[in-house]
Amino acid sequence: MKGIIRLEKVTKIYKMGDIEVKALDELDFTMEEGDFVAVMGASGSGKSTLMNILGCLDLPTEGEYFLDEKSVGKMKKDELARLRNAKLGFIFQNFNLLPRTTALDNIELPLLYASGITRRERHEKARNSLELVSLSDRHKHHPNQLSGGQQQRVAIARALVTDPLVILADEPTGNLDTATSKDIMNIFKSLNNSGKTILLVTHETDIAAYAKRKILLRDGKIIQDTQSRKNI
Repeated sequence: MKGIIRLEKVTKIYKMGDIEVKALDELDFTMEEGDFVAVMGASGSGKSTLMNILGCLDLPTEGEYFLDEKSVGKMKKDELARLRNAKLGFIFQNFNLLPRTTALDNIELPLLYASGITRRERHEKARNSLELVSLSDRHKHHPNQLSGGQQQRVAIARALVTDPLVILADEPTGNLDTATSKDIMNIFKSLNNSGKTILLVTHETDIAAYAKRKILLRDGKIIQDTQSRKNI
C-alpha cells in the first residue's frame, strides 16, 4: 500500500508568555492509502494540534510532515494552499456551510480554486458528490432548510468533490443525535470500503469503533495504536 501521510519526530510548542506548552512531543505516525483512522484522547492531548498539522493549517516546531511524499514544512503559503485544496477534504463538527448558498453551490466551492475546470464541470462534479451521500433531491436547499444530518452530508459531499487523497474529519458527529451519527458513520464506512482514506478525531468510543485503526493520544504522544479486528 502507498504511504500518504508520514510524521517524523514532530513536535509542536506553543509559547504563552514565558511558558512553553508542548502540544505534540516527537510524534511518529504514518497512514497508508485506504486507512480509516480514529484519533482519540482527552482534552489537551494534542488531537486538535495534530489535525491542524495534518491539514496543513499549522507547521511543526520541529520534525517533518510528508503528505503524498512531499515535505510540507519546506513549502510556501501559496504552495500549502494548493496542496491543501488538491489533496485534502475537510469535514467539521459545525458543518461550516455558507448559510445563503444552496447545497450544490456549497459543494462547488473547493472547485473554484482548481484551475482548468469549467462551470459546467463544477456543477456536474457537485451533483455526483451529492449522489454519493444520497442527497440529490436537496441540491437547491439552503442549510437552514436541511436537518443537521443533511447538512453534514452536504459537508461530506463538499469534502469529496475534489477527489482528495485524504479526508480529515474533526468530530463529524459532535452535533448529531445517535441515530443520525450512525447514518453519517455508515457513509464514512462505505467511502472507506470504496478506497477513500479517512482520519477522524472523536471523543466517542462508539464512533471510533467504525474505524479500522485507533490512535490514542496523551500529552502529545501516541500511547496506543491498535488495528480493529472488525468494523461495525
